[in-house]
Amino acid sequence: MEQKRVVVLISGRGSNLAILIARCAAGGANFVIAGVVSNKAEAGGLALARAANIPTAVLSHKDFASRETFDAALRTTVDQFAPDLVVLAGFMRVLTSVFVSAYAGRMMNIHPSLLPAFTGLHTHARALAAGCKFAGCTVHFVTPELDHGPIIAQAAVPVLWDDTESTLSARVLAEEHRLLPQAVSDFCAGKLVVEGLQVRVSG
Repeated sequence: MEQKRVVVLISGRGSNLAILIARCAAGGANFVIAGVVSNKAEAGGLALARAANIPTAVLSHKDFASRETFDAALRTTVDQFAPDLVVLAGFMRVLTSVFVSAYAGRMMNIHPSLLPAFTGLHTHARALAAGCKFAGCTVHFVTPELDHGPIIAQAAVPVLWDDTESTLSARVLAEEHRLLPQAVSDFCAGKLVVEGLQVRVSG
């Protein structure tokens, strides 16, 4: 079985990265994690990657004068791992259209809301404040517009009357951990067919 090369971009603890690592470690995955890149040297996910003998790279956005120069360097770093797919798994940077266009059709993001609702940050607090009965998460292909792009998969969870931001976040995160590995596997199997803003899983 041919295994596709996946590069994961992170900024934090890397819980979704951990799930992808576990999927590979279990055997039979149609992808390998070729590299993990972070814009923060203290990101916990880097330790997870190193423990799994996955190559890592750190590129701090603070070392660059502009978003454009950072993204240019980031592209060079990512391309060193020769990715078939780039996965944004808690990568807390807004990417330029030039960077996004370089990976058009082969970069996906996991976002903790039911897009198109609640793009950006603080999604769980905003869902609670709005009185939503359901919250959830979305895996989507990345386009230049923030937290938009063809939706690959979504999962909804009920918002309970006594939910806090942390309790809601935990239930949504469990769904993220289910959706993302499947979306990556479907992409690497060539099953994702994009038709406008619609994504169909073939086969």
